[in-house]
Amino acid sequence: MFDKFNDECGVFGIFGQPEAANLTYLGLYALQHRGQESCGIVASDGTNLRGHRSYGLVADVFKKDEIFAGLPGNSAIGHVRYSTAGGSDVRNCQPISVDYHRGAIAVAHNGNLVNASELRNALEQSGSIFSTTADTEVIVHLLARAQCDSLGDRIVEALRQVRGAYSLVFLTETRLVAVRDPNGFRPLCLGKLDGAYVVASETCAFDLIEAEFIREIEPGEMVVIDKHGLKSFTPFDKKTPSPCIFEFIYFARPDSTIFGREVYNVRKEFGRQLAREHAVEADVVMAVPDSGMPAAIGYAEESGIPFQLGLIRNHYIGRTFIEPSQSIRHFGVKIKLNPVREVIEGKRVIVVDDSIVRGTTSRKIIKMIRAAGAAEVHMRVSSPPTAFPCYYGIDTPSRKELIASSHSTEEINRYITSDTLGYLSPEGLRAATGCRVGETFSFCDACFTGQYPVRFPRLKADSQLGLF
Repeated sequence: MFDKFNDECGVFGIFGQPEAANLTYLGLYALQHRGQESCGIVASDGTNLRGHRSYGLVADVFKKDEIFAGLPGNSAIGHVRYSTAGGSDVRNCQPISVDYHRGAIAVAHNGNLVNASELRNALEQSGSIFSTTADTEVIVHLLARAQCDSLGDRIVEALRQVRGAYSLVFLTETRLVAVRDPNGFRPLCLGKLDGAYVVASETCAFDLIEAEFIREIEPGEMVVIDKHGLKSFTPFDKKTPSPCIFEFIYFARPDSTIFGREVYNVRKEFGRQLAREHAVEADVVMAVPDSGMPAAIGYAEESGIPFQLGLIRNHYIGRTFIEPSQSIRHFGVKIKLNPVREVIEGKRVIVVDDSIVRGTTSRKIIKMIRAAGAAEVHMRVSSPPTAFPCYYGIDTPSRKELIASSHSTEEINRYITSDTLGYLSPEGLRAATGCRVGETFSFCDACFTGQYPVRFPRLKADSQLGLF
């Protein structure tokens, strides 16, 4: 319903805690924003792996006590998923769990492998039989074929054959392994809770279970956790890290810390920089909730124009919404957002959002604001124009669907019917993160620039790489 990019998933794992499955449930609850279609938990009691996974939100899938009774053990991993193109199938719910000649193993994955199709084809030609369409299963097959003795070495042998983005959590009967790809596209954090180690996509999951945030797992790092403690390895060829800048713009929860910075403060700085680059005389600053809120506050602080809640979001909408009959038309975003006339009427309004994808939602929002009596509507976007698809774990439209790929800022301004439109510049975006950028660190901003850090198969100009 909303015109936004969708992150593919979030992962969580814990080792050495008697209530591992219950704590994993809470961790997934905190990571629900990273995927709302399906979720799952696999737990180990030291001898067996047991799992439960299904379509639905975390609170709906794990709402019965008997489910947790069937997930005993001191270690567990979990996953929340947003279904990407071609992947809406119950078989693709994660964590994926299999038995092979060395025992049982489960894996949860955040990211996307750009060479998954060619690897899958080669594996099938040599006799492998796949039970899902998920790119994650390619890793499982490669791991099962590895000839190394130790689990860590088998994982490394498998991952040296893949390209793309992966933050992975593996679980066996006696070990938990977390790995982040050498580019560090997706976040992965390490924490501790009463002697138990915890890993999660974001630190907000640690906050809920009152775990201590230790550090981020570094790009290209693998940590192996067992009864003897934690060991860290850096087995992959070193690359210049290129974490996804859209994690700061939209995906991560504002109360998380990722890539060394607090997300909330970075988003506020986006807004401040946006106000410096695109000042305009106005009476009120308002946000498109919820993701545009921190940037709007930053814009208001920098500009001195008051911030007001001009749009109220309905938080009680399910994943699907059935449109009314044709006789009740133009519901669109109105089911999700409603303007506050007292804030808007007769005012020159600045509306801050984090991104414009197709432009359809922005157009409808501006129409609502004008209908509420706004004298002027000035659209401000706390990211540059999004002109290219992502191939590293985000479900994006094809390039031809991205309005900025074929239209200038002024043309977009006319389409969405704002009085003025201003995007944050790429230079301003990078500067506002406050992170080191240069020889040792460079954000992936391919969705703005088209400069992709990891190559992928040649595509038609208007196509999107198949995400599984």
